[in-house]
Amino acid sequence: MAEPVFRMLEYLVPTAMALNGNKITYHGLENIPQHGGAIIALNHTSYVDWIPASLAAKERKRRLRFMIKAEMAEVKAVNYVIKHIQLIPVDRTMGAEAYSVAVERLREGELVGVHPEATISRSFELREFKTGAARMAVEAQVPIIPMIVWGAHRIWPKDHPKKLFRGKVPITAAIGPPLYPGSNADELNATLRQAMNAILYWVQEQYPHPEGEYWVPRRLGGSAPTPDESKEFRIAELAERAQKRGHDGVTSKKPRKEERTDEVGQP
Repeated sequence: MAEPVFRMLEYLVPTAMALNGNKITYHGLENIPQHGGAIIALNHTSYVDWIPASLAAKERKRRLRFMIKAEMAEVKAVNYVIKHIQLIPVDRTMGAEAYSVAVERLREGELVGVHPEATISRSFELREFKTGAARMAVEAQVPIIPMIVWGAHRIWPKDHPKKLFRGKVPITAAIGPPLYPGSNADELNATLRQAMNAILYWVQEQYPHPEGEYWVPRRLGGSAPTPDESKEFRIAELAERAQKRGHDGVTSKKPRKEERTDEVGQP
């Protein structure tokens, strides 16, 4: 199917990355299937993780349809992109609809990108996983491809200024072997997290991490928040949002456990 907007982005994004001097190193590209439906499960450390993941799919002559929070459609330019490259908007209060759309896309042979952590990790370690990706894989009977992107968080992390024009940031995209679903989504989800954590540690071993840098995990000598500190920041952030909605006269429900989000795994 002709997709002129997607084709334009496939030209513009790599060109912009090259002009900025950001080199992406790929590992395990052969693990992305060239045909058929599959879920790309990606860690979430920045607002631009999707770029290396999408370019990895492009290297395999595939197009990756990410799930994206529905609120982004309120931005006209983003809404245009959502519609023209067939992203999957997720309304956090009605996640079942997006879930059904994603399952249908998978059955049609598409690649669907999901962040199982559901939101950006301030610690740059893996957060707890939602079960949406695993449940979709089981229902559609497609593999989950674990992927780790590392380095993009130096360009646009949470709580720090974005540096979109910071040149020569090395980025790694490492893809693990496909995980094939059985009938138990919880077991698949646990296996997925273990696989992604192993890839994350392997990628970090190859990457230089200056001591004390904000983008370096505490475990590796950096000044990033610990996972426990990151969780506390998230709780405070959600409480502030709820309070703001209350002041704006908007009725809000209490966040479920740590955060109010659907089980699909969407930031």
